[in-house]
Amino acid sequence: MADKRMHKPGRRASRGKPPPGARLYRPGPPIADEASLGAAVEALRAQDPELMARLLAVAGPPPLRRRAPGFAGLAAIVVSQQVSVASARAILGRLEARVAPLDAERLAAVGDEDLRTCGLSAAKIRALRAVARAIADGALDLDRLAELDAEGAHRALVAITGIGPWTADIFLMFCLGHPDAFAAGDLALQEAARLAFDLEARPDAARLERLAERWRPWRAVAARVLWAYYRAVKARSGMALADGSS
Repeated sequence: MADKRMHKPGRRASRGKPPPGARLYRPGPPIADEASLGAAVEALRAQDPELMARLLAVAGPPPLRRRAPGFAGLAAIVVSQQVSVASARAILGRLEARVAPLDAERLAAVGDEDLRTCGLSAAKIRALRAVARAIADGALDLDRLAELDAEGAHRALVAITGIGPWTADIFLMFCLGHPDAFAAGDLALQEAARLAFDLEARPDAARLERLAERWRPWRAVAARVLWAYYRAVKARSGMALADGSS
């Protein structure tokens, strides 16, 4: 998944209590491979047949886009924020060479100067150290987040200094394969929803959250379909993707 090109983070308040009348769902099987994604797409198609048939006819099967799990996966997402794809790859490569393997314990043992020479900003160093401390203290178990409902897992992540809503949602969706996580603050996803629902204006995060209620407990699958639909429509029209991405 090309995070910088497709999914620039939209800042918003972390989710607290669900909206009145919202139904909470325990997560189903993780989206771990092409077979589980295919089954989830079919479940979503049965749940919202008219809209999903229209989107899938344009987009085709959505890509899986799994990333490394655990601390390494979260670190890669943090590294990718606000830099180009090429820069993110270079920084991550240097970080993985300096902290091998890239886990919370080993990162905690490396000095700030070494991390800066990898290309990490002060803010990203603080975020990674905060995650490492939370794991060491037992306050955060990244692997078990997949067992929580999407709101609970999201809250656990954004409680960590430096981990924002977009980072939390992308980690849940693509590193853990959480089937109901949903990056409502993602600008490309908002634009995809505008196109899919033929809206006059791009929905903000709050409105997109409401629109996505129809797809529970498969919102992460719906997000994949929407992103694929967005890319297909923009490619056909020859227009640039949101925020100058391509």
